[in-house]
Amino acid sequence: MRILAIEGALARCSAALLAEGEVLAAEAEDAARGHPSLLPRMAASVLARAGLAAPALDAVAVGGGPGGFTGLRAAIALAEGIARGAGLPLVGVTTGEALAAALPPGSGAVWAVLDHRHGRVVIEAFAPGAAIPAPPAIHHVDALPLAPPGLILLGDAAVAVAAALAARGDAAEARPGLPDAAAVARIAASRLAGRLPPRDAAPLYAEPPAVTLQPRATSP
Repeated sequence: MRILAIEGALARCSAALLAEGEVLAAEAEDAARGHPSLLPRMAASVLARAGLAAPALDAVAVGGGPGGFTGLRAAIALAEGIARGAGLPLVGVTTGEALAAALPPGSGAVWAVLDHRHGRVVIEAFAPGAAIPAPPAIHHVDALPLAPPGLILLGDAAVAVAAALAARGDAAEARPGLPDAAAVARIAASRLAGRLPPRDAAPLYAEPPAVTLQPRATSP
């Protein structure tokens, strides 16, 4: 199965081409901004390096968040365009799922924790051994939920959350990092094989974006 994956939820842009479980080509660049210009170039590059055109793929996968508004919209719009143009299925993967993809099966409790600014974090919580996280929830770092035993923290806020938990006597292991397109592709492959429940590519926000569309002016 050949899957093109695109990820731009946080401060890293990446694209990867997965074929039969092996990464044929991948590109990544840490970038807090510029996702709309970086991601199309990366997707085109990995396809060219793999020697494939979009119609030769079996599916397109995209990181659907939680994450930044601009990065998510850029990644999803690009993935949708490629999938629709080639008549391919489009598979969504959450940021927490992509971060947790590197953990061995049967790991304990996991929180994917993302910086939400102003002292807040977004948490996607995985119960011990679970492959699917609970819906994302926003918490202030001074009012975090009770940490389960053996908690592993993933994401760009892992160190800050570990420190906040330690300050109140809770223990957790911080493994900071950012999601990657290769991990998105692997999770999508599991979805397509029926090992995980399906998920569409609608953006997953922890709270509504602070952007509203203005109604179009009508001609008199």
